[in-house]
Amino acid sequence: MRIQIINGPNLNLLGLREPTIYGAESFDAYLEKLRTLYSIIEIDYFQSNVEGELINKIHETGFSYDGIILNGGAYTHTSVAIADAIAGIQTPVVEVHISNIYAREEYRHVSLTGKNCKGVLTGFGLDGYRLAIESFLNQN
Repeated sequence: MRIQIINGPNLNLLGLREPTIYGAESFDAYLEKLRTLYSIIEIDYFQSNVEGELINKIHETGFSYDGIILNGGAYTHTSVAIADAIAGIQTPVVEVHISNIYAREEYRHVSLTGKNCKGVLTGFGLDGYRLAIESFLNQN
């Protein structure tokens, strides 16, 4: 099984950026835990602050991977283009948000991308990525 994790803008600062919201652990440290826990799965990782690069990665992996875990960051609430990219691929996508977007500013309550995803996980911290992997392992 091959899973692609795609993180959007500002997620390169995890562990440093607003730790009261996003936690104190870097994504690289968490990714190593995921790879150890799921050693039978190939977990690839990509992060970009650039919308077009995220779309390119969705296109690149959207026909050959078993699942994509997408944390689009702020693009979740603004990007019709990323929503269209998800709609145009075959690989199922699970949208993940570290914080509970519904407990934050009102503009974060809308996900333009979520409607094209298999599911959306929000508010479980970094554990949302593990839960997304489990959803791919348990799909029928």
